[in-house]
Amino acid sequence: MEVTVETTVQAPVEKVWEYWTEPDHMTKWNNASDDWHTPFAENDLREGGKFVSRMEAKDGSAGFDFGGIYDEVKLHEVIAYTMDDGRKVKISFKGQGNETEVIETFDAETTHPIEFQQQGWQAILNNFKKYAEETNNK
Repeated sequence: MEVTVETTVQAPVEKVWEYWTEPDHMTKWNNASDDWHTPFAENDLREGGKFVSRMEAKDGSAGFDFGGIYDEVKLHEVIAYTMDDGRKVKISFKGQGNETEVIETFDAETTHPIEFQQQGWQAILNNFKKYAEETNNK
């Protein structure tokens, strides 16, 4: 089953793309709640390239690597990848002036309820929106 989350970021698509894909930025927004963080991210943004980010609870009680291989990369338009567990993800970027719609569709996993997964991915996307808008306005 596919799940979709989306947001509209008040920033041009070129900046949104940069904030989404550059490891220095990824480590600043890639978490669903304030008690988690991403201390490490690596990104080889090209078809066949790999990425990985380390997501951890700030208190050290839990953590995991999130990674995969890129299937499609179209500058400022689409990023599609296969996660390490075989599930697919597609992110579309639709820029219009100083506004960019980000639509992320992912294959759900079977361990957690769909609603829980959607809320988690949406929380990360909301955190991205907040970071991108604050960074763009500096």
